[in-house]
Amino acid sequence: MGVTEDLADALAKDVLDAVDALGDPTLIDDIARTLGTSSTVTEEAFMTAIRVRTAEARARRLLREHVTKAAERKKAAPE
Repeated sequence: MGVTEDLADALAKDVLDAVDALGDPTLIDDIARTLGTSSTVTEEAFMTAIRVRTAEARARRLLREHVTKAAERKKAAPE
């Protein structure tokens, strides 16, 4: 990735951690707006990183659920 994407991704990670800690999802929009006043390219890279990281987290949760359910079914199945 280029410097813009690297910085935006690092910021996205930190913002998502802060959102989890604070319980305030509006922080994402506040940071995006602040970035947009200086650099729309950085704002777009930040929002892309937010979407990618959020999608990846959802996919991992779904994967864990499926693996857990499969393990429970396997455990409950008679041998």
